[in-house]
Amino acid sequence: MAQALQRRAGVRRNVGGAKRPIFVHREFQMPDRQSEHTFIVTGEEQGRRLDIYLSGVISDLSRSHFKKLIAEGMVLVNGSAAKPSHETRAGDEVRVRIPPPDSVGALVPRQMHLEILFEDDDLIILNKPPGLVVHPGAGNTEGTLVHGLLAHSPRLALQGAPLRPGIVHRLDKDTSGALVVAKSERAYLHLIDQFKTHGVRKEYLALVYGSPSALEGVISTLLGRHPTERKKIAVLHGRGREALTRWRVETDWGETALLRVIIETGRTHQIRVHLSHIGHPVVGDETYGGGKRRAKNVKSAPKREILLGADRQMLHAERLELIHPATGRAIVATAPLPDDFREILEELRKSV
Repeated sequence: MAQALQRRAGVRRNVGGAKRPIFVHREFQMPDRQSEHTFIVTGEEQGRRLDIYLSGVISDLSRSHFKKLIAEGMVLVNGSAAKPSHETRAGDEVRVRIPPPDSVGALVPRQMHLEILFEDDDLIILNKPPGLVVHPGAGNTEGTLVHGLLAHSPRLALQGAPLRPGIVHRLDKDTSGALVVAKSERAYLHLIDQFKTHGVRKEYLALVYGSPSALEGVISTLLGRHPTERKKIAVLHGRGREALTRWRVETDWGETALLRVIIETGRTHQIRVHLSHIGHPVVGDETYGGGKRRAKNVKSAPKREILLGADRQMLHAERLELIHPATGRAIVATAPLPDDFREILEELRKSV
């Protein structure tokens, strides 16, 4: 019998203090692993094409994929079929059924080294290495963290999309650090609620370009899909989802600095986009202005050579704090830096 996960609509305050409806999402796990999702369009999201709207709220699937689902009658707006060009309105109920992907049979456990920071019957917190994709998706059907987790644990929560058992949040492929995974159904539901209500505290270390003019700051914007480059996220005006990032300087080397970053919201690419937005892109981030071209413009020759050695974004989820879903106790996990990040910091300290 299908299990239903329902979240009740309520009210929360945004950054400016105004109230707006909570995002509503109901997900049903079907016996054949087909999943059904229901979304309520917010005022910030109205006026978008239906296919574009869906590719924003379910970022794992492309706009073209949703066009196909809409054409096949798998998407209903307020209970009726619609076209991909349908313009969303605030309050619309959008229901989409996602058939099990052809690759679901390929979700075979695969042995891999996992650095476990905490584990019990309800959850696992691990230190994800850079370069590892969290779960299967377009272009990544094998060798993901999920495959390794299935080999490590005989049980993961079945809630979530078919190829994401136990996954309650993600880190980008090239971002390292602390990540929590649910093993039990109660843990999954409890953790999802903690993330939705901002009850999970996440602290990152980010090596960025430039010397910040202040010792700390707050970045508050709306974020959404880039209007022309669909794989990118951008700061938007008048539409998008609210995003709040706090940062403070840990060490300033003049043309580069190490920041401690705390995110109050968990938007896709949030830290990378926000830091780039204030002129301090993450070192090694080719997508948002912190790639090799930026490294070549560093005036100090020693620092330039060090920063040119960054082959991925220097962003690490160092600390994760949450409430244990069964005991109610606070769990704090600290993830050691990976070797490449640690070595760059050591070289920068020696260069001064």
